[in-house]
Amino acid sequence: MDIVKLTTLIRGEVILPEHRNYDEACKLYNGMINKKPAIIVKCVDVSDVRHCVNFGRENNLLTAIRGGGHNGAGLGSCDNGLVIDLSGIKFVKVNTKDNTVLVGGGNVWGEVDHATHSFGLAVPAGIISTTGVGGLTLGGGVGYLSKKYGLTIDNLLEVDMVLADGSFVTVNKTDHADLFWAIRGGGGNFGVATAFKFQAHPIKNVIGGPTFWPLERLDEIMEWYHQFIHDASEDLNGFISVMRVPVPPFPDFLKDQHICGIIWCYTGHPDDFEDVFSEVREKQPIFDHVGEIPYPSIQTLFDALMPPGLQWYWRADFFNEIPKAARDQHFKFGKEIPTVLSQMHLYPISGKASVPKDTDMAWAYRDAKYAGVIVGVDPEPQNAGMITDWCKSYYDALHPYSMGGAYSNFMMEEGPDRVKASFKHNYDRLSEIKQKYDPNNFFKVNQNIKPKS
Repeated sequence: MDIVKLTTLIRGEVILPEHRNYDEACKLYNGMINKKPAIIVKCVDVSDVRHCVNFGRENNLLTAIRGGGHNGAGLGSCDNGLVIDLSGIKFVKVNTKDNTVLVGGGNVWGEVDHATHSFGLAVPAGIISTTGVGGLTLGGGVGYLSKKYGLTIDNLLEVDMVLADGSFVTVNKTDHADLFWAIRGGGGNFGVATAFKFQAHPIKNVIGGPTFWPLERLDEIMEWYHQFIHDASEDLNGFISVMRVPVPPFPDFLKDQHICGIIWCYTGHPDDFEDVFSEVREKQPIFDHVGEIPYPSIQTLFDALMPPGLQWYWRADFFNEIPKAARDQHFKFGKEIPTVLSQMHLYPISGKASVPKDTDMAWAYRDAKYAGVIVGVDPEPQNAGMITDWCKSYYDALHPYSMGGAYSNFMMEEGPDRVKASFKHNYDRLSEIKQKYDPNNFFKVNQNIKPKS
């Protein structure tokens, strides 16, 4: 393994265990995961990526791809292998002629929001601005704008990729159409995405923020919400949560209360908001902090609460209903939330997000009503076991009411059967495309799709 030769080929930085910045370069968003690669390469261009892929393949190195580094399962790194770090491949170019946006593989969403906002545009993404563009997009992309404009993959027009053989391709609906189908939800199984082209939409300010109710009203609020959110205008979206209230940023009277909350985002005309939102206000929340804010601001609401390095444990499922028995479990585990940052979210799959067929791209759960996630979160490593146990128990109690699979961006490493369940009827086609583009499964540090044998 000729490290010296690799170093001469790379414009970016090659970091080995003896390097002074090695420990910092190893850090992941999830502080519960501590992996020690043999080599980390901070790429600055496509040629760096190609050299890294060729080096990893020729030396039979376990290879992981890191974009924003937010992956809950820590799949942006690996032990004793090669990490291809894309954080140096950053650019955001807004084309106002057709409202498209070209974004580098190492960008995070806050950088995209900053660039598009001054033009009165936005690309549908998630709810945390520090999330990497690549990981969120390739997994699907559920967030505030999903009802109005669809998932992130519904707004993906083109991707530049380096494949397992080191070749470079641009994929879209006409060029490598099978691969374009697969990467819209199939994750990082098929290559390294070095650039993304998105369709942006006219969004400048939104009306958004949280409303909270006491946990004791959870059954009533969840039952009402299920009907309301899917019948409401596509301009009104909101994900429902079970959580404990952190102070700050919330008022002292809410400190540590166990609540049922909804975080809203309205994209319609401000003059119509009060009529659209009147039914919510009739439910008399104990806290209502909904107002007009720039779109990038709603994307950063939770950034300060969720900095890099916290302990995280994730479990997830898709759901079609929130029956009484499931609501009872939400109440039970809502009372038992172990730490102030641990919580449960249900993200609606509604409006434009539910329009495509579940075979139109790899993302297979267009018939779901919700992408649900439970996260145990805390800054203290000694609490890792406690938050993990709560999360697993909550998941086990809810899973019987689920659709069987989960949104891959919300999964830990849960084994091949769980991956198959999360792609369901699309798995076989994904496996065939994997065989075509990555027959030796070089890209396997992910929610892995095995090549068809």
